[in-house]
Amino acid sequence: MRRQVLLFISLLSLGSVFGQVSYSIPEEMTKGSLVGNIAQDLGLDVKRLKSGKARIYTRDSEEYIELNKERGVLLVKEPIDREALCRQTTPCALHFQIILENPMEFYTITVQITDVNDNAPTFEKSEMKFRISESSVIGAKFVLERAVDRDVGSNDLKSYELKPTDNFELKLQSNEDGNTNVEMVLQKSLDREKEEQISLVLTAVDGGQPQMSGTMQILITVLDANDNAPIFAQPTYKTTIIENSSKGTVVAIVTASDADHGSNGKITYSIMNTLDDVRKVFNVNKESGEISLAGNIDFEQSRNFQLNLLASDDGGLTDSCKLIVEVEDVNDNKPDINIMSKSNVISEGAKPGTVVTMIHIEDLDSGENGKVKCFSNDDIPFTMKMSTNNFYSLVTESDLDRERASEYNITVTCSDEGIPSLSSSVTLTLQISDVNDNAPVFERSSYEAYTVENNTPGLSIFKVKARDADWNQNARVSYILEDSSVNGVPVSSYVSVGADSGVIHAVRSFDYEQIKDFHFRVKAQDGGSPPLSSNVSVKILIQDQNDNAPQVLYPVQTGGSLVAEMVPRSAEVGYLVTKVVAVDVDSGQNAWLSYKLQKATDRALFEVGLQNGEIRTIRQVTDKDTVKQRLTVVVEDNGQPSRSATVNVNVAVADSFPEVLSEFTDFTQDKEYNDNLTFYLVLALAVVSFLFITCLVVIISVKIYRWRQSRILYQSNLPVIPYYPPRYSDTLGTGTLPHVYNYEVCRTTDSRKSDCNFLICNGIFGLLHFFSQSFSASNCLCNE
Repeated sequence: MRRQVLLFISLLSLGSVFGQVSYSIPEEMTKGSLVGNIAQDLGLDVKRLKSGKARIYTRDSEEYIELNKERGVLLVKEPIDREALCRQTTPCALHFQIILENPMEFYTITVQITDVNDNAPTFEKSEMKFRISESSVIGAKFVLERAVDRDVGSNDLKSYELKPTDNFELKLQSNEDGNTNVEMVLQKSLDREKEEQISLVLTAVDGGQPQMSGTMQILITVLDANDNAPIFAQPTYKTTIIENSSKGTVVAIVTASDADHGSNGKITYSIMNTLDDVRKVFNVNKESGEISLAGNIDFEQSRNFQLNLLASDDGGLTDSCKLIVEVEDVNDNKPDINIMSKSNVISEGAKPGTVVTMIHIEDLDSGENGKVKCFSNDDIPFTMKMSTNNFYSLVTESDLDRERASEYNITVTCSDEGIPSLSSSVTLTLQISDVNDNAPVFERSSYEAYTVENNTPGLSIFKVKARDADWNQNARVSYILEDSSVNGVPVSSYVSVGADSGVIHAVRSFDYEQIKDFHFRVKAQDGGSPPLSSNVSVKILIQDQNDNAPQVLYPVQTGGSLVAEMVPRSAEVGYLVTKVVAVDVDSGQNAWLSYKLQKATDRALFEVGLQNGEIRTIRQVTDKDTVKQRLTVVVEDNGQPSRSATVNVNVAVADSFPEVLSEFTDFTQDKEYNDNLTFYLVLALAVVSFLFITCLVVIISVKIYRWRQSRILYQSNLPVIPYYPPRYSDTLGTGTLPHVYNYEVCRTTDSRKSDCNFLICNGIFGLLHFFSQSFSASNCLCNE
């Protein structure tokens, strides 16, 4: 193996080192073959390769060379096929860089790949057919297809051989571009009557050791009469076309003439190129000789094309010419920015001139279109400096201060000198390290969150968030629930907080009727040493759900007693029979109650107030109405879904107690008359009379007392408290009814026309039940 080494090392003012080394190896070396001792050739210690994390940087999609840092040598990573890598380009070389860090260094390595004779000459076609007139003159030329050998240099195609040589001899003609035209020249006149078909073998031989060859069979059909071959106007045509020209663009027009007439003078044009991609890029009009684009032209892939054109007549005579197409470059490629090595974090104490990033720039255009200049934005303490051609370093220009800026977004822009100029840019993010000098700060001074009662334990309620202006571990915030108690119970039995996320979770299911809100504190602590912390107050408010059905307070339904409301037969429309009183321990609209009459003995006689639960007559009571009336009232709340309760109300339509008693004996089934009924009735009348007289005395006393108090208040200068008509007041803030119900007795001269729900008006059993429920004897609801 022949190896050539060229070493060039230079020290830069920036502190980085670069150099160039060249090697030469043959293609198809096996994997692991030695390319060169890079450590020795660069004058580096093998330990430096390890400590500097030496690595190969290349723009190629495949790496053929690998670095063995243990031995300090370059080895073949994969066998290299020179023809696949460079085709016909010579010399063929691999270019890459070796990068070292701490401090940053890079070296440019060139490995030239020499050719070996591993490809035989080949023809595109296995055979070639000619139709040659027997009148063809001695010396007539017939252009043959050239063989192609992918090898180069001495291994390339060297000679041709034609057998047999009875009628034809082989003539090779060298062109200025180094290619050889192969022609078959008639040296003996053809006689169709003696030999109509002639078979020849054309052999192409290369100059390698050992020699390799390829063959093509030539089949000749002898014809009559065509004794003039086509002749091109000029042997070589030249033209120029701009890259990126659209398909169908006319490149050139070639012309040939034939002195024959008729079909023997009709010329057909074709492209003879075989193994290259010319026929994919260009089309030729068979009749006019017009050459046009059939594909895309890219200057960066091919800077010129050579088309071998053939003109043939119907008699089989041919002539050839060459069309050379030069491709002009346009500025259609932006500079390609490649980051070779970069630092993501730098200490604020770094000195000016510290290398932060190394960049390689490549522009595929040529000339002025490929010249590139790079610069960074102006408002940062960094600058771009060129190391060598197309290699730049980003270095610190002044002292850094993290308290002013903890992070820099550095935009590197590279522009070429084409017209118009094209540019590319890349943004580098560089963070400045710091010490732990900032405590976490919550986004709010306090938090307030809502959750619905009857929640599932473990439910996420909301999230607290604290930020720390420090960096990395110093800015890592952990959340801690501070010890406190709610109604004597540790707050940790109510809620928990995610240490990393700050999400507040419910530990238990809340009940709005037991607890409506509670407070606690959350501490945010960073991960610095020593850690810094701050805390915030959090208030959780429980929202009500419709989880409680309405409760009927009056009339009370008991299994052992019978309650009945009495309505005189003289009652007019709108007479107040009684009032259904219900409460709902829920709040808001969940406690808004509505009353509906579900069933009634006579639906045409009574109605229930939707909002107040008052049962009133809706028509005049007549003698035909039955004494015993039974109503079923449904109380519903306004929740979603709504809940309800049902109460039964017994009403007696009568003008006297005996009528009621005689009729309502049917209400109490499973009871028998006894001899003492009269005694109990007399006793009940005596008790009722006593209670009625006592109630009147108390009411009159209360009225007199209130009248005297109002006179004293009026005569004084104290502010007057407004008096509202008695209604039910919401002392619990639930929007429904209080625990104590205040009623006021208002008797008119004609009690039969009054809406008073006094005990006597409602019957003996209603009175007894009324007092059994601790209603004040001095208070009764009266609606005039």
